[in-house]
Order: sequence, then structure tokens, then C-alpha cells
Amino acid sequence: MVLAYLRMFLFFSVAITVTVVLTACDKEPAEKKSGQALASVNGKEITMLQLNDEIRRANVRPDQYDAASKQLLESLISRQLIVDEAVRNKLDRTPEVMQARERVNAQVITQAYLQGVMSKVAKPSKAEIDEYFQKHPEFFTQRKQFDLAVVRIATKDLSEELRKILDTAKTLDEVVLWLEKNKIQYIRNVASRSTADLPPQMATVLQEKSKDTIFIVNEQETSSLIYVNAIKESPITLAAAAPQIEKFLMNQKLKAATDAEIARLRTAAQIEYLNLKDQKPNTGEPATQPPVELMTDSLNGLDTSAPIPERAIERGITGFK
Repeated sequence: MVLAYLRMFLFFSVAITVTVVLTACDKEPAEKKSGQALASVNGKEITMLQLNDEIRRANVRPDQYDAASKQLLESLISRQLIVDEAVRNKLDRTPEVMQARERVNAQVITQAYLQGVMSKVAKPSKAEIDEYFQKHPEFFTQRKQFDLAVVRIATKDLSEELRKILDTAKTLDEVVLWLEKNKIQYIRNVASRSTADLPPQMATVLQEKSKDTIFIVNEQETSSLIYVNAIKESPITLAAAAPQIEKFLMNQKLKAATDAEIARLRTAAQIEYLNLKDQKPNTGEPATQPPVELMTDSLNGLDTSAPIPERAIERGITGFK
């Protein structure tokens, strides 16, 4: 099974081999830095450096190293054979391949540059973490846990008749009986989410809804019928929250540093939009910061219970009944 996975891993890695140039920067033991040739394919060498890069990318365990090394070497040979044949057929010169190579190359170089910018960003201090903890009691000291019952149906089945049933039903069981009677397919499950996992608007709605209320979250092809089973106090201490707060604040700092660098580069550059109707010149202002609600994506680790599928609540907040 492991070897089959490795073969598949290398097969699909053909399209992204250009990333090896700048991504193989992890520290390796001295012997693994050797460029010693392990094989030659039509005059092109496959080296120890290449093999160890593939081993690193495949996350090979130490006890699998010997077997994986042999299989990965054979896979590298197979890949080189395919590349040589593709070049012989001039596939490397097709517009699609050239464009893809340019795109991947630009992405790798961009990532390398931004990694340099972000490496200068200092980690959040203890004072910053403490301050965030104190300013957001709704996520920590006053955190609440929502036990939810969820029924998902196709949005096309959300008829006016069903809406009337939802207006009068006191439990999801009544709704499920109606769905089964009318042969409407559904998926029923439970979810437990906290105020740290949900956008503030969503948490507010959940607390304001009475226990006997069923409400709808619309999301394109599917809709969720949600019933609040219980609301519980679920405070969390600073010690428990600190790692996730640090991660969130660090992500904020990294984004701010990236936005500032892009804004600086835009200001120093001459940017001209061509052949675009109604396109206004960019002023070089940094991108607008995301709404505070997005912080919940970085705090999900505070709650280990199952999320509502596909984070439908965040995207369907406007669909509340």
C-alpha cells in the first residue's frame, strides 16, 4: 500500500517539479546534501539530492526508508523517461504547458520572496495574547456551547408548504416525519459549536432563538434546517486558549506584513491597465482587512466537536428565516 502510494505521489508530481528549486530548503543531514548521482537516464543524472527531496515530500517514516528509497528512485527514473519523451514530442513547447510552467514558476518565486518578508515578523507577545483574551470574553470566559440538531435537504425541496411546516413545528422530528411522508431525501445529524467557532452574528442568532424554533440556513444547492437543543456555559482559560490566540494573532501579523509589502511595491511601480473597460487605476492602498468573523477559522481548535458540514452557517448567514 505504501509503495503504491509513493508511485502515485511521484506520478502526479510531474506537473510541479519546478517547485523543487526553491522549496527544497529544509535542513538535512550533511550526507543528504550530496549531489551524488544514483542513476543516469539518457545521459541525465538523478541524484541523491533529488531522491531525498522526494522522500521528504512523501513524509517517509524511518522504518520505511530503505524500501521507499528504492521505489522512489524507480519512480524518478520513470518520471524522467516520461519527461524526455514529452520533450521529444515537443509537448514542453505547447502554449498550455509554457503558460503553466510560467505560472508555477511565478508562484514559487513569489512564495520565496514573501517567506523572506514574513520571517521578519515577530511572534505575538504574552501581553498581546493577554490583551486579546481580555477583549473577547465571548470567545473565552463567556464562551457558550450550542448543541444543534441539523437536517440537510436539497434547496429545490424547500417548498412553501415545507416552510409552513417549519413555522408551526416544535421539533425536528415533526419535520422529518413530513419529509419522509413526502418522500424528500434528507441527511440528519447533530453538531456542537461554540461562540469561538461561529461568526458573532450567528452566535447572537442562536442565543436569541427560542428552544422551539427551527430556522433555515440556505447555501446554494443545499439548505440546513437547524434546531437548538441546548445552550451551555463553556468557559475556557487563558492557558488553554493561548496557543490558538497566538496562532490567530500571528496570522494577522503575517497578513499585515504581506499587505504592506504589496502596497509598497505597488506605490513604487508603474502600473497601467490596458484594454480593460471601466477599470480604475490602483492607488496602492493595502487590501481591506477581512471581517472579524473570519477569526473563527483560526480558533476552531478550541472546540473539538463536529462542525456543521461545509461551514454552511458562515456562508449562509443571510439565509436565516
